[in-house]
Amino acid sequence: MDAEFREFVSSRGRSLLRSAYLLTGNLADAEDLVQSALAKTYQAWDRIEDRKALDGYVRRAMVNTHISWWRRRRVDEYPTDEIPDQPAADTSGNSELHDTLQRAIDRLPQRMRAAVVLRFFEDMTEAEVADVLGVSQGTVKSTVSRAVAKLRTDADLLAE
Repeated sequence: MDAEFREFVSSRGRSLLRSAYLLTGNLADAEDLVQSALAKTYQAWDRIEDRKALDGYVRRAMVNTHISWWRRRRVDEYPTDEIPDQPAADTSGNSELHDTLQRAIDRLPQRMRAAVVLRFFEDMTEAEVADVLGVSQGTVKSTVSRAVAKLRTDADLLAE
C-alpha cells in the first residue's frame, strides 16, 4: 500500500499542486491543501477500489477542503476602512497578463473559480468536472458560462 501511494503522489503531485494553487492563489495554501487532501486519501486508501478514480478522489478532497477552509475563514474576515500593510509578492517570473488573469480568477466566487480551474486549467471534460464537484453537467455548464461571462467583462482583462 505505501509503495503504491508513494508512486501516486510522485506521479501526480505537481499536477495536484498546480490545481491547488489555481484554487487558492497562494503557494503556501496550495501546499497545505494538497497535503490535507493526500492525508485524507491515504486514510481512505484501502477503501478506494477503483485506482483509476484516484485523481478525481484527490481533486474532490481538495475542492471540499478548500471550500471548508474558505467558509471558516470567511467568518473571521470583516470589512474595514483601513487596508493593512501587505508584503508584495515576487512576480518577476510571471507575465503581466498571467498576473491579471490570476487576479480576475481570484475575484470569481468560489464555485465558479473551482469550475473554471478544473475545466480549463486542468483540461477536464464537463462530465469530469461534474463528478469532481458532485454536481450535474448542466450545473457545470451554467457555472462555467457565467464565470466566462464575468471574465469577459472584467475591467482589468479588458484593459489588457
